[in-house]
Amino acid sequence: MMQPIFDFFSSYGMASDMATLLSTLTASLLAVIFIAAVELVFKRVLLETINRLAARTVTTFDDILVRRKVFSGLARLLPPILVHLLSDPVLHYYPELVSIVKDVAVLYLTFAVVLVVFASLDALQDFLATRPSAVRLPVKSFMQVLKALAVSVALVVMVSKLMGKSPVVFLSGLGAFTAVLLLVFKDSILGLVAGVQLSANNLVRVGDWIEMPQYGADGDIIDISLVTVSVQNWDKTISTIPAYSLISQGFKNWRGMSEGGGRRIKRSVNIDMNSVRFLDEELLGRLREVRLLKGYLEEKERELSEWNAKFSDGNVSPVNARRLTNFGTFRAYLAAYLKNHPKVNTSMTLIIRHLQPTAEGIPLEIYVFSREKEWAVYEGVQADVMDHVLAVLPSFGLRVFQNPGGFDLERAGLSLGEALSSRQESGRASA
Repeated sequence: MMQPIFDFFSSYGMASDMATLLSTLTASLLAVIFIAAVELVFKRVLLETINRLAARTVTTFDDILVRRKVFSGLARLLPPILVHLLSDPVLHYYPELVSIVKDVAVLYLTFAVVLVVFASLDALQDFLATRPSAVRLPVKSFMQVLKALAVSVALVVMVSKLMGKSPVVFLSGLGAFTAVLLLVFKDSILGLVAGVQLSANNLVRVGDWIEMPQYGADGDIIDISLVTVSVQNWDKTISTIPAYSLISQGFKNWRGMSEGGGRRIKRSVNIDMNSVRFLDEELLGRLREVRLLKGYLEEKERELSEWNAKFSDGNVSPVNARRLTNFGTFRAYLAAYLKNHPKVNTSMTLIIRHLQPTAEGIPLEIYVFSREKEWAVYEGVQADVMDHVLAVLPSFGLRVFQNPGGFDLERAGLSLGEALSSRQESGRASA
Protein backbone atom coordinates (compact mmCIF):
# COMPACT_ATOMS: atom_id res chain seq x y z
CA MET A 1 0.00 0.00 0.00
CA MET A 2 2.74 2.44 0.92
CA GLN A 3 5.21 1.59 -1.84
CA PRO A 4 3.30 3.24 -4.73
CA ILE A 5 2.87 6.43 -2.68
CA PHE A 6 6.55 6.41 -1.73
CA ASP A 7 7.56 5.89 -5.38
CA PHE A 8 5.31 8.78 -6.40
CA PHE A 9 7.07 11.26 -4.14
CA SER A 10 10.51 9.80 -4.91
CA SER A 11 9.89 10.38 -8.62
CA TYR A 12 10.02 14.11 -7.95
CA GLY A 13 13.54 13.80 -6.61
CA MET A 14 12.67 14.05 -2.94
CA ALA A 15 14.95 12.69 -0.31
CA SER A 16 14.09 9.35 1.22
CA ASP A 17 13.20 10.80 4.64
CA MET A 18 10.95 13.45 3.11
CA ALA A 19 9.28 10.93 0.78
CA THR A 20 8.68 8.61 3.73
CA LEU A 21 7.11 11.40 5.81
CA LEU A 22 4.89 12.67 2.99
CA SER A 23 3.77 9.19 2.01
CA THR A 24 2.86 8.44 5.65
CA LEU A 25 0.94 11.70 5.97
CA THR A 26 -0.86 11.07 2.70
CA ALA A 27 -1.76 7.53 3.70
CA SER A 28 -2.97 8.80 7.04
CA LEU A 29 -5.16 11.40 5.35
CA LEU A 30 -6.59 8.82 2.98
CA ALA A 31 -7.25 6.49 5.93
CA VAL A 32 -9.08 9.28 7.80
CA ILE A 33 -11.20 10.05 4.73
CA PHE A 34 -11.95 6.36 4.26
CA ILE A 35 -12.95 5.89 7.93
CA ALA A 36 -15.14 9.01 7.88
CA ALA A 37 -16.80 7.85 4.65
CA VAL A 38 -17.52 4.38 6.05
CA GLU A 39 -18.98 5.86 9.26
CA LEU A 40 -21.07 8.34 7.25
CA VAL A 41 -22.43 5.61 4.99
CA PHE A 42 -23.24 3.44 7.99
CA LYS A 43 -25.08 6.27 9.73
CA ARG A 44 -26.86 7.71 6.71
CA VAL A 45 -27.78 4.51 4.93
CA LEU A 46 -27.80 1.58 7.30
CA LEU A 47 -29.08 3.43 10.36
CA GLU A 48 -31.89 5.14 8.45
CA THR A 49 -32.84 1.80 6.94
CA ILE A 50 -32.85 0.17 10.37
CA ASN A 51 -34.96 3.02 11.78
CA ARG A 52 -37.54 2.68 9.01
CA LEU A 53 -37.72 -1.09 9.45
CA ALA A 54 -38.13 -0.70 13.21
CA ALA A 55 -41.00 1.74 12.71
CA ARG A 56 -42.82 -0.76 10.47
CA THR A 57 -42.49 -3.83 12.67
CA VAL A 58 -45.11 -4.83 15.25
CA THR A 59 -42.64 -5.53 18.06
CA THR A 60 -41.60 -2.73 20.39
CA PHE A 61 -38.13 -3.95 21.29
CA ASP A 62 -36.56 -2.66 18.08
CA ASP A 63 -38.23 0.72 18.64
CA ILE A 64 -36.71 0.83 22.11
CA LEU A 65 -33.28 -0.02 20.66
CA VAL A 66 -33.62 2.90 18.25
CA ARG A 67 -34.78 5.26 20.99
CA ARG A 68 -31.87 4.26 23.21
CA LYS A 69 -29.47 4.80 20.26
CA VAL A 70 -28.01 1.32 20.41
CA PHE A 71 -27.42 1.20 16.66
CA SER A 72 -25.83 4.66 16.74
CA GLY A 73 -23.48 3.34 19.40
CA LEU A 74 -22.55 0.44 17.14
CA ALA A 75 -21.58 2.98 14.48
CA ARG A 76 -19.06 4.45 16.92
CA LEU A 77 -17.27 1.10 17.04
CA LEU A 78 -16.22 1.31 13.40
CA PRO A 79 -13.57 4.09 13.63
CA PRO A 80 -11.39 2.46 16.33
CA ILE A 81 -11.68 -0.94 14.62
CA LEU A 82 -10.58 0.51 11.27
CA VAL A 83 -7.80 2.51 12.93
CA HIS A 84 -6.54 -0.68 14.54
CA LEU A 85 -6.63 -2.54 11.21
CA LEU A 86 -5.08 0.25 9.11
CA SER A 87 -2.34 1.23 11.56
CA ASP A 88 0.10 -1.42 10.28
CA PRO A 89 0.02 -0.49 6.57
CA VAL A 90 -0.31 3.28 7.13
CA LEU A 91 2.56 3.42 9.63
CA HIS A 92 4.71 0.97 7.70
CA TYR A 93 7.71 3.31 7.82
CA TYR A 94 7.17 4.19 11.53
CA PRO A 95 6.65 0.85 13.28
CA GLU A 96 7.38 2.36 16.69
CA LEU A 97 4.10 4.34 16.41
CA VAL A 98 1.98 1.32 15.53
CA SER A 99 1.68 0.00 19.10
CA ILE A 100 0.81 3.48 20.42
CA VAL A 101 -1.93 4.00 17.83
CA LYS A 102 -3.31 0.50 18.44
CA ASP A 103 -3.38 1.06 22.19
CA VAL A 104 -5.25 4.35 21.74
CA ALA A 105 -7.68 2.61 19.37
CA VAL A 106 -8.25 -0.17 21.92
CA LEU A 107 -8.88 2.39 24.69
CA TYR A 108 -11.39 4.25 22.56
CA LEU A 109 -12.98 0.98 21.41
CA THR A 110 -13.33 -0.17 25.02
CA PHE A 111 -15.02 3.10 25.98
CA ALA A 112 -17.36 2.85 22.99
CA VAL A 113 -18.23 -0.77 23.83
CA VAL A 114 -19.13 0.26 27.39
CA LEU A 115 -21.48 2.93 26.02
CA VAL A 116 -23.12 0.36 23.73
CA VAL A 117 -23.51 -2.07 26.63
CA PHE A 118 -25.08 0.67 28.75
CA ALA A 119 -27.51 1.61 25.98
CA SER A 120 -28.40 -2.06 25.38
CA LEU A 121 -29.04 -2.67 29.08
CA ASP A 122 -31.20 0.46 29.28
CA ALA A 123 -33.17 -0.75 26.26
CA LEU A 124 -33.61 -4.18 27.84
CA GLN A 125 -34.77 -2.56 31.08
CA ASP A 126 -37.33 -0.43 29.20
CA PHE A 127 -38.56 -3.50 27.36
CA LEU A 128 -38.92 -5.58 30.53
CA ALA A 129 -40.82 -2.73 32.16
CA THR A 130 -43.57 -3.31 29.57
CA ARG A 131 -43.83 -7.03 30.40
CA PRO A 132 -46.26 -7.88 33.24
CA SER A 133 -44.25 -11.00 34.09
CA ALA A 134 -41.16 -8.89 34.84
CA VAL A 135 -42.86 -6.38 37.15
CA ARG A 136 -42.01 -8.37 40.27
CA LEU A 137 -38.32 -8.60 39.35
CA PRO A 138 -35.79 -5.97 40.51
CA VAL A 139 -34.69 -5.41 36.92
CA LYS A 140 -32.97 -2.12 37.62
CA SER A 141 -30.78 -3.71 40.29
CA PHE A 142 -29.67 -6.47 37.94
CA MET A 143 -28.95 -3.96 35.18
CA GLN A 144 -26.83 -1.89 37.54
CA VAL A 145 -24.84 -4.99 38.49
CA LEU A 146 -24.21 -5.76 34.82
CA LYS A 147 -23.17 -2.14 34.22
CA ALA A 148 -20.76 -2.34 37.15
CA LEU A 149 -19.27 -5.54 35.71
CA ALA A 150 -18.91 -3.91 32.29
CA VAL A 151 -17.13 -0.91 33.80
CA SER A 152 -14.87 -3.19 35.84
CA VAL A 153 -13.84 -5.19 32.77
CA ALA A 154 -13.29 -1.99 30.81
CA LEU A 155 -11.08 -0.57 33.56
CA VAL A 156 -9.03 -3.76 33.64
CA VAL A 157 -8.50 -3.61 29.88
CA MET A 158 -7.60 0.09 29.93
CA VAL A 159 -5.20 -0.17 32.87
CA SER A 160 -3.52 -3.24 31.39
CA LYS A 161 -3.00 -1.40 28.09
CA LEU A 162 -1.59 1.65 29.81
CA MET A 163 0.75 -0.54 31.86
CA GLY A 164 1.71 -2.58 28.83
CA LYS A 165 0.76 -5.89 30.45
CA SER A 166 -1.74 -8.60 29.68
CA PRO A 167 -5.16 -8.30 31.38
CA VAL A 168 -4.65 -11.84 32.73
CA VAL A 169 -1.51 -10.74 34.56
CA PHE A 170 -3.33 -7.70 35.91
CA LEU A 171 -6.29 -9.79 37.15
CA SER A 172 -4.01 -12.27 38.88
CA GLY A 173 -2.70 -9.48 41.07
CA LEU A 174 -6.16 -8.46 42.26
CA GLY A 175 -6.39 -11.31 44.75
CA ALA A 176 -4.52 -9.31 47.36
CA PHE A 177 -7.09 -6.51 47.11
CA THR A 178 -10.17 -8.70 47.54
CA ALA A 179 -10.84 -7.48 51.10
CA VAL A 180 -10.54 -3.86 50.00
CA LEU A 181 -12.88 -4.43 47.06
CA LEU A 182 -15.44 -6.11 49.30
CA LEU A 183 -15.30 -3.15 51.67
CA VAL A 184 -15.65 -0.61 48.86
CA PHE A 185 -18.56 -2.43 47.22
CA LYS A 186 -20.20 -3.53 50.48
CA ASP A 187 -23.43 -1.59 49.86
CA SER A 188 -23.66 -2.83 46.28
CA ILE A 189 -23.16 -6.45 47.35
CA LEU A 190 -25.71 -6.16 50.17
CA GLY A 191 -28.10 -4.41 47.78
CA LEU A 192 -27.72 -7.19 45.22
CA VAL A 193 -28.35 -9.87 47.84
CA ALA A 194 -31.37 -7.94 49.12
CA GLY A 195 -32.67 -7.50 45.55
CA VAL A 196 -32.49 -11.24 44.93
CA GLN A 197 -34.27 -11.98 48.22
CA LEU A 198 -36.95 -9.36 47.61
CA SER A 199 -37.50 -10.73 44.11
CA ALA A 200 -37.45 -14.41 45.06
CA ASN A 201 -39.98 -13.85 47.86
CA ASN A 202 -42.01 -11.23 45.93
CA LEU A 203 -41.81 -8.85 48.88
CA VAL A 204 -41.90 -5.48 47.10
CA ARG A 205 -42.59 -4.07 43.66
CA VAL A 206 -42.63 -0.62 42.16
CA GLY A 207 -46.02 0.85 43.03
CA ASP A 208 -46.40 -0.95 46.37
CA TRP A 209 -47.48 1.11 49.38
CA ILE A 210 -45.10 0.40 52.26
CA GLU A 211 -44.57 1.77 55.75
CA MET A 212 -41.16 1.96 57.43
CA PRO A 213 -41.39 4.46 60.31
CA GLN A 214 -37.69 4.26 61.22
CA TYR A 215 -36.92 5.91 57.85
CA GLY A 216 -39.99 8.16 57.80
CA ALA A 217 -41.34 6.22 54.80
CA ASP A 218 -45.08 5.91 54.25
CA GLY A 219 -46.08 5.89 50.60
CA ASP A 220 -45.59 4.29 47.19
CA ILE A 221 -42.34 2.77 45.94
CA ILE A 222 -41.26 4.69 42.85
CA ASP A 223 -37.85 3.15 42.26
CA ILE A 224 -35.87 0.05 43.26
CA SER A 225 -32.17 0.34 42.52
CA LEU A 226 -29.15 -1.73 43.40
CA VAL A 227 -28.45 0.07 46.67
CA THR A 228 -31.61 2.03 47.59
CA VAL A 229 -35.38 1.94 47.43
CA SER A 230 -37.10 5.30 46.87
CA VAL A 231 -40.53 5.89 48.44
CA GLN A 232 -42.76 8.85 47.62
CA ASN A 233 -44.62 9.71 50.80
CA TRP A 234 -48.15 11.08 50.92
CA ASP A 235 -46.84 14.62 51.40
CA LYS A 236 -44.85 14.15 48.15
CA THR A 237 -41.51 13.98 49.95
CA ILE A 238 -39.08 11.23 48.94
CA SER A 239 -37.62 8.78 51.47
CA THR A 240 -34.56 6.79 50.44
CA ILE A 241 -34.16 3.43 52.17
CA PRO A 242 -31.14 1.11 51.91
CA ALA A 243 -32.34 -1.99 50.07
CA TYR A 244 -30.80 -4.31 52.61
CA SER A 245 -32.78 -2.61 55.42
CA LEU A 246 -36.00 -3.98 53.95
CA ILE A 247 -34.67 -7.47 54.65
CA SER A 248 -32.86 -6.86 57.93
CA GLN A 249 -35.33 -4.52 59.67
CA GLY A 250 -38.73 -5.39 58.22
CA PHE A 251 -41.53 -3.21 56.85
CA LYS A 252 -45.29 -3.16 56.27
CA ASN A 253 -46.55 -3.72 52.71
CA TRP A 254 -50.14 -2.75 51.92
CA ARG A 255 -50.21 -4.67 48.63
CA GLY A 256 -52.46 -7.34 50.14
CA MET A 257 -55.06 -4.68 50.86
CA SER A 258 -54.74 -3.20 47.38
CA GLU A 259 -55.12 -6.57 45.69
CA GLY A 260 -57.82 -7.75 48.11
CA GLY A 261 -61.52 -7.05 48.04
CA GLY A 262 -61.55 -4.19 50.52
CA ARG A 263 -59.81 -1.93 52.98
CA ARG A 264 -60.42 -2.42 56.67
CA ILE A 265 -62.47 -0.02 58.79
CA LYS A 266 -61.83 -0.55 62.49
CA ARG A 267 -63.34 2.17 64.64
CA SER A 268 -64.99 2.26 68.05
CA VAL A 269 -67.28 4.65 69.90
CA ASN A 270 -67.70 4.72 73.70
CA ILE A 271 -71.28 4.31 74.91
CA ASP A 272 -72.35 5.80 78.24
CA MET A 273 -73.21 2.77 80.41
CA ASN A 274 -75.95 4.73 82.23
CA SER A 275 -77.88 4.96 78.96
CA VAL A 276 -78.11 1.18 78.47
CA ARG A 277 -81.57 -0.11 79.48
CA PHE A 278 -84.38 -2.47 78.59
CA LEU A 279 -86.70 -1.42 75.77
CA ASP A 280 -90.00 -0.03 77.01
CA GLU A 281 -93.17 -0.11 74.93
CA GLU A 282 -92.79 3.48 73.77
CA LEU A 283 -89.23 3.02 72.44
CA LEU A 284 -90.06 -0.43 71.09
CA GLY A 285 -93.01 1.02 69.19
CA ARG A 286 -90.77 3.63 67.56
CA LEU A 287 -88.12 1.06 66.63
CA ARG A 288 -90.72 -1.18 64.95
CA GLU A 289 -91.01 1.55 62.32
CA VAL A 290 -87.34 1.19 61.37
CA ARG A 291 -87.22 -0.81 58.13
CA LEU A 292 -83.89 -2.52 58.87
CA LEU A 293 -85.15 -3.75 62.27
CA LYS A 294 -88.53 -5.19 61.35
CA GLY A 295 -87.32 -8.72 60.70
CA TYR A 296 -84.98 -8.71 63.68
CA LEU A 297 -87.62 -7.44 66.15
CA GLU A 298 -90.27 -9.88 64.94
CA GLU A 299 -87.93 -12.84 65.33
CA LYS A 300 -86.56 -11.72 68.72
CA GLU A 301 -89.98 -10.93 70.15
CA ARG A 302 -91.25 -14.37 69.14
CA GLU A 303 -88.14 -16.04 70.57
CA LEU A 304 -88.35 -14.13 73.87
CA SER A 305 -92.07 -14.71 74.21
CA GLU A 306 -91.62 -18.47 73.84
CA TRP A 307 -88.75 -18.52 76.33
CA ASN A 308 -90.51 -16.37 78.91
CA ALA A 309 -93.70 -18.41 78.62
CA LYS A 310 -91.72 -21.59 79.27
CA PHE A 311 -89.29 -20.54 81.99
CA SER A 312 -90.61 -17.41 83.74
CA ASP A 313 -93.33 -19.33 85.75
CA GLY A 314 -95.61 -16.34 85.52
CA ASN A 315 -93.18 -14.11 87.42
CA VAL A 316 -93.22 -10.63 85.88
CA SER A 317 -89.92 -9.55 87.45
CA PRO A 318 -87.48 -8.29 84.74
CA VAL A 319 -84.75 -10.28 86.45
CA ASN A 320 -86.53 -13.55 85.66
CA ALA A 321 -87.42 -12.69 82.06
CA ARG A 322 -85.48 -12.10 78.92
CA ARG A 323 -86.04 -8.69 77.38
CA LEU A 324 -84.64 -6.63 74.55
CA THR A 325 -82.15 -3.89 75.36
CA ASN A 326 -81.57 -0.70 73.45
CA PHE A 327 -77.87 -1.52 73.14
CA GLY A 328 -78.41 -5.00 71.69
CA THR A 329 -81.06 -3.66 69.31
CA PHE A 330 -78.69 -0.92 68.20
CA ARG A 331 -75.99 -3.50 67.46
CA ALA A 332 -78.47 -5.46 65.34
CA TYR A 333 -79.49 -2.28 63.52
CA LEU A 334 -75.86 -1.32 62.88
CA ALA A 335 -75.05 -4.77 61.46
CA ALA A 336 -78.09 -4.58 59.15
CA TYR A 337 -77.17 -1.02 58.13
CA LEU A 338 -73.62 -2.01 57.16
CA LYS A 339 -74.76 -5.15 55.30
CA ASN A 340 -76.99 -2.92 53.16
CA HIS A 341 -74.36 -0.21 52.68
CA PRO A 342 -73.33 -0.10 48.99
CA LYS A 343 -69.68 0.62 49.80
CA VAL A 344 -69.17 -2.13 52.37
CA ASN A 345 -67.84 -5.48 51.15
CA THR A 346 -70.19 -7.96 52.83
CA SER A 347 -68.20 -10.95 51.53
CA MET A 348 -65.44 -10.06 53.99
CA THR A 349 -65.45 -9.93 57.79
CA LEU A 350 -68.23 -7.81 59.33
CA ILE A 351 -68.34 -7.68 63.13
CA ILE A 352 -70.12 -5.34 65.56
CA ARG A 353 -68.98 -6.03 69.10
CA HIS A 354 -68.41 -4.45 72.47
CA LEU A 355 -65.03 -4.46 74.09
CA GLN A 356 -64.08 -4.53 77.75
CA PRO A 357 -65.96 -1.75 79.64
CA THR A 358 -63.73 0.98 80.99
CA ALA A 359 -64.08 4.14 83.04
CA GLU A 360 -64.95 5.87 79.76
CA GLY A 361 -67.93 3.66 78.94
CA ILE A 362 -68.47 0.58 76.80
CA PRO A 363 -66.45 0.65 73.55
CA LEU A 364 -68.62 -0.43 70.61
CA GLU A 365 -66.26 -1.56 67.83
CA ILE A 366 -67.08 -1.63 64.13
CA TYR A 367 -64.94 -4.04 62.10
CA VAL A 368 -65.82 -4.09 58.39
CA PHE A 369 -64.14 -3.72 55.00
CA SER A 370 -64.79 -0.90 52.57
CA ARG A 371 -65.01 -1.65 48.87
CA GLU A 372 -63.24 1.65 48.24
CA LYS A 373 -59.48 1.33 48.69
CA GLU A 374 -58.27 4.70 47.43
CA TRP A 375 -57.20 6.74 50.44
CA ALA A 376 -59.42 9.81 50.06
CA VAL A 377 -62.53 7.84 49.05
CA TYR A 378 -61.95 5.28 51.80
CA GLU A 379 -61.69 8.01 54.43
CA GLY A 380 -64.97 9.44 53.15
CA VAL A 381 -66.74 6.09 53.52
CA GLN A 382 -65.33 5.63 57.01
CA ALA A 383 -66.40 9.13 58.05
CA ASP A 384 -69.93 8.61 56.65
CA VAL A 385 -70.35 5.41 58.67
CA MET A 386 -69.19 7.02 61.90
CA ASP A 387 -71.32 10.12 61.27
CA HIS A 388 -74.39 7.90 60.91
CA VAL A 389 -73.54 5.96 64.07
CA LEU A 390 -73.23 9.13 66.17
CA ALA A 391 -76.36 10.68 64.70
CA VAL A 392 -78.61 7.63 65.15
CA LEU A 393 -77.60 6.74 68.73
CA PRO A 394 -80.18 9.04 70.41
CA SER A 395 -82.98 7.26 68.50
CA PHE A 396 -82.14 4.16 70.57
CA GLY A 397 -81.96 6.04 73.86
CA LEU A 398 -78.16 5.74 73.94
CA ARG A 399 -75.58 8.41 74.71
CA VAL A 400 -71.96 8.75 73.67
CA PHE A 401 -69.54 9.05 76.57
CA GLN A 402 -67.25 12.04 76.51
CA ASN A 403 -65.47 14.01 79.18
CA PRO A 404 -67.29 17.23 80.08
CA GLY A 405 -66.12 20.35 78.31
CA GLY A 406 -66.56 24.01 79.02
CA PHE A 407 -70.04 24.12 77.51
CA ASP A 408 -71.16 21.13 79.59
CA LEU A 409 -69.85 22.69 82.78
CA GLU A 410 -71.46 26.01 81.96
CA ARG A 411 -74.81 24.33 81.28
CA ALA A 412 -74.51 22.29 84.49
CA GLY A 413 -73.81 25.50 86.41
CA LEU A 414 -76.90 27.19 84.97
CA SER A 415 -79.04 24.19 85.83
CA LEU A 416 -77.78 24.19 89.41
CA GLY A 417 -78.44 27.92 89.66
CA GLU A 418 -81.99 27.49 88.35
CA ALA A 419 -82.63 24.68 90.85
CA LEU A 420 -81.40 26.78 93.77
CA SER A 421 -83.44 29.75 92.61
CA SER A 422 -86.57 27.59 92.31
CA ARG A 423 -86.04 26.20 95.84
CA GLN A 424 -85.67 29.69 97.27
CA GLU A 425 -88.85 30.86 95.57
CA SER A 426 -90.81 27.86 96.84
CA GLY A 427 -89.47 28.55 100.35
CA ARG A 428 -90.62 32.12 100.27
CA ALA A 429 -94.03 31.09 98.98
CA SER A 430 -94.53 28.59 101.80
CA ALA A 431 -93.49 31.21 104.30
